[in-house]
Amino acid sequence: MEKISVFAPATVANVACGFDIFGFAVDSPGDVVELTRRDTPGVSITDIIGDGGRLPREAARNTAGISIQRFLQHIDRTDIGVDVLLTKQMPLGSGLGSSAASAVAGVFAINELLGRPLQTIDLLPFAMEGERIACGSAHADNVGPSLLGGFVVVRSYNPLDVIKLDTPAGMFATLVHPDIEVNTKDARFILKNEVSLKNAITQMGNVAGLVAGLLKPDYDLISRSMVDVIIEPVRSILIPQFGEVKQAALDSGALGCSISGSGPSMFALCRDLTTAERVGQAMQQAFLAVGITSEAYVSEINRQGPRVIG
Repeated sequence: MEKISVFAPATVANVACGFDIFGFAVDSPGDVVELTRRDTPGVSITDIIGDGGRLPREAARNTAGISIQRFLQHIDRTDIGVDVLLTKQMPLGSGLGSSAASAVAGVFAINELLGRPLQTIDLLPFAMEGERIACGSAHADNVGPSLLGGFVVVRSYNPLDVIKLDTPAGMFATLVHPDIEVNTKDARFILKNEVSLKNAITQMGNVAGLVAGLLKPDYDLISRSMVDVIIEPVRSILIPQFGEVKQAALDSGALGCSISGSGPSMFALCRDLTTAERVGQAMQQAFLAVGITSEAYVSEINRQGPRVIG
C-alpha cells in the first residue's frame, strides 16, 4: 500500500472508581490519520485539521508522529518515509482521550501500511509514547481501549498487562463536553498523594463490583459500583455545575455518571439508546442552567477499536 486512512475512537478513562486502570472506547467521536508513503525517510506532519493551530507540527512532538517514529525504530525500518495528515474530530483537552486517539490511529495505520509486522496488542507501547508527549505520563487507560476496543483494565505497568473485558450487549454511553477546558496536568496536580484506608477499601470494593457487573452482566451491580470516593470529590471542583449535572443524569435513568478522564467532559452509562439520549439532554440542560453550552455524543461501546476507512 502507498496510502491509508484510519479512524481511532475516543475513550472514557477512569470510569468512576477505576482511576488510571479502567477505560472504554466509544463509536463517536474519534480522530482520523491518513498516511502516504514518500521516497525520503522520516515522518512528516503535512497538516492537522480541526485543532485551530494548537498542536505541534513537528513529528517528534506530536502524539501521532512520535508513535509512528517509535514503531519504525522498533521494527528497524527508519528507511521508511511517510507523510501524516491528522484530522481532529473531537475537542482538545476534553477528557475524551483526544491525544490517545491520534496516537492509536497513527501507529495502527503504519502497521497496516507495512503489512502488519506486529500484532495489534503489541502496538500499545508505541501509542503510550504519544501519551507521554501529550501529558508527561505514558499511561494506558485511554490508548488501551482506543486500540483494543471495549472495556479495558490496566492491571500493571511493570510489566505492562492490559486485559479486555466483555461488556453487556446494548449498553450505551453518553458523553457531554461542556465548553470549558481542564488541563490534564492541572487535574493531576490537585490530587492527594495519600488516601485513607477506609476510602481505599471502599474503592477496591467498587472496582471489583464494576468488573463483576460487566461480566455477569448485572446492571444493578454496575450502577452500585460506579462510585468514586477518592478522585471525583477532588476533581469535580474544576467542573462548574458538576453535582447538578450528575444528578440530572441519574434522575433520567443513567446507571452511573462521573468525570471522563481528567474532565471537563462527563459520561454516563445507560441500558439502552433511548435512555442514553434522554440522559444527554438532561445533562446539557443542567449545564445550560448556568450558561454553559455543551456538545453531547451518544453511542454504543466500541468493541472494535481503530478501523481502516480508506
